[in-house]
Amino acid sequence: MAEWWSIEVFSGDKLPASQWRYAYEDALTEAAVTHGALYWDWYDSQYGVVFEVCFATDEQWAAFRQLPTVRGALDAVPDPVSGLIVYKGRGGSSGRVQPRKPKPLRGSGAAALPLPIDDIFDDWTSWRRDLQPHVLQFA
Repeated sequence: MAEWWSIEVFSGDKLPASQWRYAYEDALTEAAVTHGALYWDWYDSQYGVVFEVCFATDEQWAAFRQLPTVRGALDAVPDPVSGLIVYKGRGGSSGRVQPRKPKPLRGSGAAALPLPIDDIFDDWTSWRRDLQPHVLQFA
């Protein structure tokens, strides 16, 4: 089954991620295509750039990841400390690869228990015995 992988690069203090993209876009895309990528996509976000690539097998991804071109590009990100995230799945604000599990229902999804109405009315009449019901008379 084909799997998407994402490489997210964040902008640094001195170099925006878009400049990194322009420098390494052709080399990374060529390396991905020549090593079996089925699909790929680049896009800019407000915090940097994302390179999404889809390989048929995890072995193709591992071979792509170990290429000197790819390793050199990932070593040259604008923020070497916290400017790179590599993970399985589509990047940015895209949805999950697998559907989300349904959320638990409010109140544990349990139905309300029936109230003991008879017991309530029995208790109510026991302390209100001195009151007589009012009868409305219409003229």
